[in-house]
Amino acid sequence: MRTTAIRLLLFSFVLLALSHGAFAQIGVGISVNFGPPALPVYEQPICPGDGYLWTPGYWAYDDDDGYYWVPGTWVEAPQVGFLWTPAYWGWGGSAFLFHEGYWGPEVGFYGGINYGFGYGGVGYEGGRWEGGHFSYNTYVNHVNTTIIHNTYNTRVTNVSETHVSYNGGTGGVEARPTSQQESYANQHHVGPVGAQTQHVQAARSNPELRASANQGKPPIAATAKPGDFKTGVVATRQAGGEYKAPPNAARGNEARPSTESRPENTTEARPNTTNHASELQQHKFTSPNTGNAGTDKKYQQQQDKLAAKQAQDHQKLQQQQEKEHQQATKKNYNDAQKQPMEQRHAQQTQQLEQRHAAQQKQVEQRQAPRQTTPKPESRPPAEKPH
Repeated sequence: MRTTAIRLLLFSFVLLALSHGAFAQIGVGISVNFGPPALPVYEQPICPGDGYLWTPGYWAYDDDDGYYWVPGTWVEAPQVGFLWTPAYWGWGGSAFLFHEGYWGPEVGFYGGINYGFGYGGVGYEGGRWEGGHFSYNTYVNHVNTTIIHNTYNTRVTNVSETHVSYNGGTGGVEARPTSQQESYANQHHVGPVGAQTQHVQAARSNPELRASANQGKPPIAATAKPGDFKTGVVATRQAGGEYKAPPNAARGNEARPSTESRPENTTEARPNTTNHASELQQHKFTSPNTGNAGTDKKYQQQQDKLAAKQAQDHQKLQQQQEKEHQQATKKNYNDAQKQPMEQRHAQQTQQLEQRHAAQQKQVEQRQAPRQTTPKPESRPPAEKPH
């Protein structure tokens, strides 16, 4: 019990040191070398019932079919008090990276993207939890007040009317997470619920929702319930802007598998999509299992010590890079001025990740059970030729 408590304490320290990295890494795993279309203009379908929260539509990406529209929809929160932080695309210095949405007690950073309906780029003004029930702001939400009585009406002024669907890069939204938004990484949060996953799968399998087919104006902009593309469907009123996709928009782009498909043993070769220290994840060590409790304890202490040291390295580089970002923002750097800095950050991050992977591999190799070489069978000496 004492050993377990020590291990949990050390693990908690690692998580604390990597708080921002853990936040930024939620669902990050796909990178594309050209940005998504603008957000289409559409109306919100009526809320299907009490307890449903609005999740705005966004452009997802598939390596075979390119960008496709995931319609906005009403989803039941996984638990009382949880709010939805939308997914967003962000420029990572050499490609656009996808950051998946999540449920948590606070709305975190979603790229400063103005999704509308209460998601103006910062936080959420479409409703709030009160006494175990969600109260809807009817100023931005389409709610039948004869059925749902827990409502209020507060004017919301969007900070921007742009339909830009990505953060950073040429023409992207210029926004970075605040320290308060970063602190939400320490709060308990969960990924999309099953209904949302099925909703995305249904959108992916619908050819009409592909940007290559609808040119940024998907026929199904939003639905009343996730996965139901027939009942309570709302069509797009107009495209958010002209979309000029590259000739190879549907195939052959630099898309990489999500982190969920990566092997558990992180010492194996894997694609590198990290461009900043804030995107790094802690390495997962193989738990010692030598059959000797004393040896396992010793090996675990070695792994915990290395994990804590690597967490400090991550945090130090992250703070250095964020300081340079802040200086660039104060000096109003344009994209051309930012490019050398982003390239340097990507190189620093990749070098740190490679060094940490090598350190981990060395530790695991030292801790691996040694194979005893079997003694050769005794044979009579060979006869000398006559």
